[in-house]
Amino acid sequence: MPLDVILFQPEIPPNTGNIIRLCANTGARLHLVRPLGFRLDAKAVRRAGLDYRELADVREYPDLSDCLERLSQPRWFAFTTRGTRRHDEVAFAEGDALLFGPETRGLPEDVLATCPGERRVRIPMLAGARSLNLSNVVAVAVYEAWRQLGFR
Repeated sequence: MPLDVILFQPEIPPNTGNIIRLCANTGARLHLVRPLGFRLDAKAVRRAGLDYRELADVREYPDLSDCLERLSQPRWFAFTTRGTRRHDEVAFAEGDALLFGPETRGLPEDVLATCPGERRVRIPMLAGARSLNLSNVVAVAVYEAWRQLGFR
């Protein structure tokens, strides 16, 4: 699957472990933008990711601009509760990158400011709900994009 998942400064090891497992099972590549709120070899990450770490393509970057540059400036989508489009209204394509913010604060304003409004994506929730778990959001987004690509 030619999709890239980017976690911007993830904080909670089990979420990243679950996302590693998701990427290993869908073929998505995982990119982690520092600082991380944990050590990648930490027990909690290993436990959640089980033995999938060796099966997933996981890379680390010092900052978002380095990550995007190394990915050859892909078309990228920022997933945020403040998104202007629902995830199912976006036509995903091979080579797209899906960006997700840290669990406790989401993507910062300076990052969102660099993302065109039509690429700020939200996943519907009930009115008054705060947010979904990061690993759940990534799973919904990856499977929607993969579905659109015919599960190739």
